[in-house]
Amino acid sequence: MSGERDADDASASAPDGFAIELAAPDDRLDVRRVLDAAMLETGSGGVDAAIDAGDAFVARFDRTGAVVGALVATRPEPARLHVDAVAVRPARRGRGIGSALVAAAVRRAERDGGVAVVTAAFDAELKGFYRELGFETVSAVDAGEPDRFRGYRRVDDGRDRQGTEARRD
Repeated sequence: MSGERDADDASASAPDGFAIELAAPDDRLDVRRVLDAAMLETGSGGVDAAIDAGDAFVARFDRTGAVVGALVATRPEPARLHVDAVAVRPARRGRGIGSALVAAAVRRAERDGGVAVVTAAFDAELKGFYRELGFETVSAVDAGEPDRFRGYRRVDDGRDRQGTEARRD
């Protein structure tokens, strides 16, 4: 297995039999293959930039180490982490892998003190998926995309509104 495990992002939300890891440079081709199989493209910089920035995750099948899912995020603004693409191989769908990948990206944003929101843009049929993950969803009809939605999830970084550490008793 070539990816490095980030303890906060891996086992906490990984379904049984799978591991969620930060994507490593050796995972570039596997990430592209998973995204290509789902007919997804990434924005500027794409896979390479996300892996280099620590903003890409892979889901691995524990038994073989094969990459069965991938998430690529971008940072269009310093305070925003955008889920640019998330895909799971068809044979592995329905097991919570996509949810675990998105949850790992949210946790990544929570640990980054500069990120205030995680966003995503997606087709209408994924609206429930993102809502279940705590995203507020709105139609993208104003952007000329009547069948698309945007999702927003505020980041809880453990700070109160003045930016000081919140007390946890």
